Formats: sequence, C-alpha cells, structure tokens
Amino acid sequence: MSVNPADISGQGAGAAPVGPGSPEDSPAPVGFIGLGNMGAPIAHRLLSWPGGLAVCDVRPEATEPFTAEGATSGATPAEVARTARLVSVTVLDDAQVRDVVDGPDGILRTAGPGTVVAVHSTISDSTAVELARTCGTHGVHLVDAPVSGGAPGAEKGELAVMVGGTREVYEACKPVFALWAALPVHAGEVGAGTRMKLARNLLHFVSFTAAAEASRLAEAAGLDIAKLGRVVRHTDAITGGAGAVMLRDTTAPIAPDDFWHGVFTHVRGLGEKDLSLALELGQRLEVDLPLGTIALRDLGAGFGVGPGEIARRAAGAPGDDGGITDDDEGAR
Repeated sequence: MSVNPADISGQGAGAAPVGPGSPEDSPAPVGFIGLGNMGAPIAHRLLSWPGGLAVCDVRPEATEPFTAEGATSGATPAEVARTARLVSVTVLDDAQVRDVVDGPDGILRTAGPGTVVAVHSTISDSTAVELARTCGTHGVHLVDAPVSGGAPGAEKGELAVMVGGTREVYEACKPVFALWAALPVHAGEVGAGTRMKLARNLLHFVSFTAAAEASRLAEAAGLDIAKLGRVVRHTDAITGGAGAVMLRDTTAPIAPDDFWHGVFTHVRGLGEKDLSLALELGQRLEVDLPLGTIALRDLGAGFGVGPGEIARRAAGAPGDDGGITDDDEGAR
C-alpha cells in the first residue's frame, strides 16, 4: 500500500510541534486509555513523566490507583486529549480503537494539532492507515505501536514497541516510550508496526503449536512433558530460541561464497538429522507430526540454502553433500 506520509500524519508547512516535548524542557502531559492487564503496568511507569499523566478506562475504579499517585482522570478519551499531547491507546480490538479515536467522545473531538495518538492494540494495518488519514485531517498524528513481551514485560518495563509512522513522529514518542519499553523500533510508515507485530506473533503461535506437537511425541514416548518444558525454557534462554537464526536482512537465497551460506548449511544439517529422527520416532509410536514434516521439507529453503541430503531423500529426490560431519554434534 503506497501512501503519502504527509497525508497520513497531518504534517506540512507550518505544522504544530509534534507530541509532548522533551522531558527536560517543560513537557506537556501524556494520556493513557485502557488500563487492563497490559495497559495498567505501562501507564504506571508514565507516572514519572514530568509533564503529568491523564488516564481513562471504561471502569472508573481502574483509574483510582493512578489518581492516588497524582494522575488526573477523564471520563472519556476526549477529556484526556483536551490536555495530553501524546495519547496511548490499549483497548481490545479495531472497533474499540475506532471508537476511542474517532467516536462521539473520542480523542479527535478535542485533540489539538500536533497531538500524537499511539495505538498499542494489535489491530489491522489497514485500520491503522485509515485512522491515521482521519487524524491527519485534524492535524493529529497517529502511529500504530503494538508491543511484544506480554504482561511480564510490561511489569518490568522491558517491552518491545514496533512503531509505524514518520521518523519525526517516532522520535517525538521515544522519550515517553522509553519509560516502559526496553526496545523501541521504527518499523516504517503507518501500518508497518502492526505488520511487524503480526509477523512476530505468527512465529509465536506457530511455535506454541509446535510445542504441542513435541509434547504429544514426548508423551507417547513415555516421557514427563513437564520436565521437557523445563529443558526447553532453560535451553531457549541460553540459545535465544527461534530468534537466534533471524540474523539476515533478507530471505533471498544465499550465494555459496557468502559467509552465511556455511553457517546455515551447518545448521540445516543438524536440523534435518534431528527432524528425521523425531519423525521416525513418531512413525514408530503412531504420532502424527505435521509441523515436523513441513519443517524437514522447508528448513533449508527457509535458511536460503535449499534442502540438504536428508530432506531430499525424504522427498524422494537425489541427495547432496549437506549432511553433518562427525564433529557437528558437539556444536549445539
């Protein structure tokens, strides 16, 4: 989708200053709407913002811990936006985000030019683009800024936030986001933050499905799957899990003389051997392992080096020299 950033963000000649300003230079208040399991711990860290915090939730009692610590509360998003120059939104879905931003009592009813709306909810990227255009007609900037790290990351202030918007608006948000996010990332134009979050969560939930498949195999083999879970958590904390192989800036095939070709050919060999052994065990135990079958077929192609000997053999094709060597076992 090709968009004009100025059309989306409302920027242009003579545009109002963006966001709440610097924490060192008399900043304006920030706002937070949606004080649930994720929103509340994020908002709590914003109590330290020197310009002040305004909060809003459909449950009035959810605002009480914040007002007790000096925040102000608004009955509607419009009341929050009357003073806040950056308003974060953490609600359930696209419909609620639309209502909070552009509903009868929404942010756009009172927000002044240069205000930034940061949507932390996971919504459709097309919804983000559409709402950013609507905000732009009011001189208001919208960024889609979904987060990753769950409630534990929110409690610790260690979330990642993936921001879609112009560089100027991203930089205006960073001092505020830094209070609760350990890893802010400028993903690209409006909509890019959401697209990055969806790709990240694709990995997340496919991995969960793979964990269930591995557990079925382990259970059929007479193993304690709770102990298997302990092993997985322990070793993933050391190796980095799936993220450890996300090192390149492209998914294109790798040339044989490229440094990464040797690295991923080696990992492919290890993976194909172990996958084939797991699939063989599954056959003996009559446990269906569809994700394991797909992984054996696609591992090498996903790495950009193509299938190795074991995958080719499993597919009924001639093998190559991509197997592992005798000393590979100690490399894991």
